[in-house]
Amino acid sequence: MPDPEDLSGADDFSDSAASEAKMPAEFGVWMAVFVVVASMVGTGVLSTSGYTMALVGSNQLMLALWVLGGVIAICGALTLAELSAALPKTGGDYVFLFEAYGPLAAFLSGWVSFLMGFSGPSATAAYGSAKYMLAPLRLTGQDAMLAERGLATVAILIFAAIHVSGRRRTSLVQGWITGLKVAVLLVLIVGGLAVGWPNTANLADAKPIDAGLAKTMLFSMVFIYYAYTGWNGASYLAGEIREPQKVLPRAILIGTAIVTVLYLAVNVVYALALSAADVQAIVADPANTQGLDAVAPIAEIATRRLFGEKWSNPLSVAVGLMMLSSLSVYMLLGPRVIFAMAKAGQFPSMAARLTQRTQTPAVATLFQIAATLVLLWTGTFESLFVYASVGLSLFSLLAMSAIFVLRVKRPDLPRPFRTPGYPVTPAIYLGLTGTLLVAAFISSPVVSTISLVSMLVGIPVYYLAPRPARAA
Repeated sequence: MPDPEDLSGADDFSDSAASEAKMPAEFGVWMAVFVVVASMVGTGVLSTSGYTMALVGSNQLMLALWVLGGVIAICGALTLAELSAALPKTGGDYVFLFEAYGPLAAFLSGWVSFLMGFSGPSATAAYGSAKYMLAPLRLTGQDAMLAERGLATVAILIFAAIHVSGRRRTSLVQGWITGLKVAVLLVLIVGGLAVGWPNTANLADAKPIDAGLAKTMLFSMVFIYYAYTGWNGASYLAGEIREPQKVLPRAILIGTAIVTVLYLAVNVVYALALSAADVQAIVADPANTQGLDAVAPIAEIATRRLFGEKWSNPLSVAVGLMMLSSLSVYMLLGPRVIFAMAKAGQFPSMAARLTQRTQTPAVATLFQIAATLVLLWTGTFESLFVYASVGLSLFSLLAMSAIFVLRVKRPDLPRPFRTPGYPVTPAIYLGLTGTLLVAAFISSPVVSTISLVSMLVGIPVYYLAPRPARAA
């Protein structure tokens, strides 16, 4: 395997290899925290809770699953904090897999990120945002689809342009819209708890867990896992963060803790607004032609039930604007993976070019835009969630397992942060994530298999792709 700092390494991902292009380190700790929060809070918690309530039929069990999701995320974040501090380079999981398992595993990680890690979430965030913002218009049928996807397309192009225009503008915009996101969630939480507190009976609906329900709960965790993904977001900017070995662990842990608390509070509000039976009735309504997607806008349904039409419409628009924070961060991070792959000779070399004035990956951003728009105009919510979750969980499992490999293979690496509870903490993350993968294949075999095949297609692509010649 070539040394990541060796200029002659054909598969070298480092900022000094393959190209002289290097992105400057201009981001600080709060930008990194904003990225973690914005990466995590988005389409997932505003959509997947409806799925979970309908599937498990109990708000109490739904909340227990979100607590379990928080445990998984925190164990993953503690593991990631050590890896990011030891290898503070732009590229995230791609970097860890390269060091631990070599260029093929790193390429497949980037391949998965390109296909389902950022393009899929970008499409769902943009689509979900448009749905919420246009909900007050009560559009239906073809008109609704064209308006929502059209507005989503405009949002994708706007945020791509902002991120290409420079890091100062990116930091300013990301800070403001992440602040808006947290503010809207706090309004929803405080208002929802105040108005919905008389409905605490909705929280006391535990039911016996048999084999069938246990299977359903495990599959529901696939949606919750998707909602918690993003705690690794800041690691993709490692090479652009000042003092990354110090800043990254703090940002990852602060951001993950904030989001876990927010998620639990938001789901309590959903439970106070709607009983599990109410949500199941919406799905079972004979007039419903959308299946589970009928309860995807769970935040809008809950606010309408709690506050009435007068307040639900402006809150729906605010939630839509809030979701733009996630779209923004996906459109910021995705091109960084493409850029890292291009520098390693694993993606068209043009994607490694930076703009002359702002030193941003404009060509890589164009690739990200293209993939996102294809998914936006062809995919559905539920299938995209499962498709992306399978790919992300598999490669997150592989990337976090790198902590064991690198402790043996690279004991020389500086480790200013060491994972508390090692080896139990990463083992918990790997064990629970592996269990969710099995549940996904059992409960949704077709979409899960398509996701797996999409990943495996990357293997022949890797071997057939032309490589840059080594220096003599």
